[in-house]
Amino acid sequence: MADLTSEEFLKIIQQAKQERDWALMSNVIPYFTYLGLEVEETDDEIICVLPKNKRFIGNPVLPALHGGIVGAFLESTALVHMLATQDDVTQVPKIINLTVEYLRSAKLEVSYAAAVITKPGRRIANMRVRAWQSDRSKPIATASANFLVS
Repeated sequence: MADLTSEEFLKIIQQAKQERDWALMSNVIPYFTYLGLEVEETDDEIICVLPKNKRFIGNPVLPALHGGIVGAFLESTALVHMLATQDDVTQVPKIINLTVEYLRSAKLEVSYAAAVITKPGRRIANMRVRAWQSDRSKPIATASANFLVS
């Protein structure tokens, strides 16, 4: 996709929200396309899905996903949640800090993640993100994220 202005980007995000078509959001961010990131919506949350992909292997002996892919997945999930759930987004949120806690090896299988805003400030939003694979009660990683929102 060609370079977008902030206004054009936010217009696409608004369209995705109105139509509940999260593929619009995934397709407008090139790194989301690289990851193959999919966004699913349930009654009470938005879940991001990272498909199984051999190019994401960091440890071929296990095999396990590269930690950078897991961290990028967590950050991407936080951004998706922020864009999808906040009504007053007037600029693209900018990541300030991301602290990842790797809890177990991420196997070569489909991964899921969900985020929650723990403090929606006027300038900075604080978030928690949790990623898992086959069992939601066994997270592969969690993250704390801070975004500049205005």
